[in-house]
Amino acid sequence: MGEHDQSSADLDWRDGQIPVSRRFDDPYFSLNGGLEETRHVFLSGNDLPQRLQSGFHVAELGFGTGLNLLALARIATQPIHFTSFEAFPMSLEELARAHAAFPELADLSAQLREGWPSRRFAVGMVQAEIIEADARDALPDWQGRADAWFLDGFSPAKNPELWGEDLMTQVARHTAPGGTFATYTAAGHVRRALAAAGFSVERAPGFAGKRHMSRGVLAADLGDA
Repeated sequence: MGEHDQSSADLDWRDGQIPVSRRFDDPYFSLNGGLEETRHVFLSGNDLPQRLQSGFHVAELGFGTGLNLLALARIATQPIHFTSFEAFPMSLEELARAHAAFPELADLSAQLREGWPSRRFAVGMVQAEIIEADARDALPDWQGRADAWFLDGFSPAKNPELWGEDLMTQVARHTAPGGTFATYTAAGHVRRALAAAGFSVERAPGFAGKRHMSRGVLAADLGDA
């Protein structure tokens, strides 16, 4: 059995298809349509695909099933980069089971799983790297800067470690001038942490009856702060 065959995700399965973290008691994607939520929150929330150009870099907190990457790859028509931080990665078997819920992404998800053991792989026009670590430890040492962030950890109420002020400050410091973020949560303490880090933060309509989500633009170049 290879290095990445054992899963640390610790999952239950709802309706046989939707992975739910036992550790955080939270599903990995919306019960009302995971792909549609990704399009609404993370793609539209970062004004994608309009902003995509060759060399564009998307970074993410919380890789999960890779659904956000798959949705991004589906709209990318030029070579772009994607980096995701994931402390508890799924096994190949778990990814395959989760991906079965999205048959329209079958070709792209097969590419993801083929490259998954190395944590560096291409999905369509997207060159992806998965950093298997707690983002609080790994992000300060990351050498990249993102043009857009997908902030997709588990619920702030259940996974507060991924939404704290120190980590949001590191997100800002690893964002290119004019870079953006989007997230499904509108929790006040998350918005305040992002604003304190240097983002201009706004609430936007949420997905599937959820009242609000959050999005924002870096108000200043904090890369060397």
